[in-house]
Amino acid sequence: MNILKASTSLVSVKWLNTNLNTENLIILDATINKQIENNSERIPKARFFDIKQKFSDTNARFPSTLPSMEQFETEARALGINNDSFIVVYDDKGIYSSARAWWLFKTFGFNNVAVLDGGLPEWKEQNFPIETYKKEPIKKGNFKASFLPELMTDFTGLNQFSKDTKTLILDARSEARFNCLVDEPRQGLRRGTIPNSKNLPYTALFNGNILKSKEELLKIFDNLVEETTRMVFSCGSGITACILALAATQCGYENLVVYDGSWTEYGTLT
Repeated sequence: MNILKASTSLVSVKWLNTNLNTENLIILDATINKQIENNSERIPKARFFDIKQKFSDTNARFPSTLPSMEQFETEARALGINNDSFIVVYDDKGIYSSARAWWLFKTFGFNNVAVLDGGLPEWKEQNFPIETYKKEPIKKGNFKASFLPELMTDFTGLNQFSKDTKTLILDARSEARFNCLVDEPRQGLRRGTIPNSKNLPYTALFNGNILKSKEELLKIFDNLVEETTRMVFSCGSGITACILALAATQCGYENLVVYDGSWTEYGTLT
């Protein structure tokens, strides 16, 4: 039996196509705000990881809020995920909400997970097989969650981090939003920037759909890191901040934190 284990947080579409039939592989489609219908396309055998409705606290004040450990475990098991599964997660934009799904698994103690580099667009670009969603039974998994609170922070923690000279806060929003030159897309949310934060638009991390090489990413981060011992990532609502976390992980950085509520929370509460 061929069992896959994660040696990297990123896998190529070529690798995935080669390993499609591996027994412990589970492919998750983490496209955000997607409505699954019978004619919706997917990578073969993919299961829908519903960030908004299943893997967020839908009763929370802010969007895409971290779910409870119990909720995450229940929903992961419903997707057939086991403790020995190897998960590859993708989305239909390239790398976007898939990074959030990846970080959620890490936050709940599961490291045998990787993001598909380039996602569905790259998969289709390489003419690999596509199928449509169909209703099919999924055997309940035995996934066991273990919450690692140090990987996520909230408003209180963020305020402490912003006063720590050894912590670098990186904002994944566009330069125009970071510099308050345009309105926030969320209605009623004020313009603004977290104190002592720096801007690293997530779009700067890509060559087309593909994440830049480690060498290219290191050049970007090295210009920002300086004497940092911790990096905290923010964005609009906690989605694209996880892309920065993915890129930093690829570079070998440690002590990484995602600000769950991001600017939506911070801009509302200050």
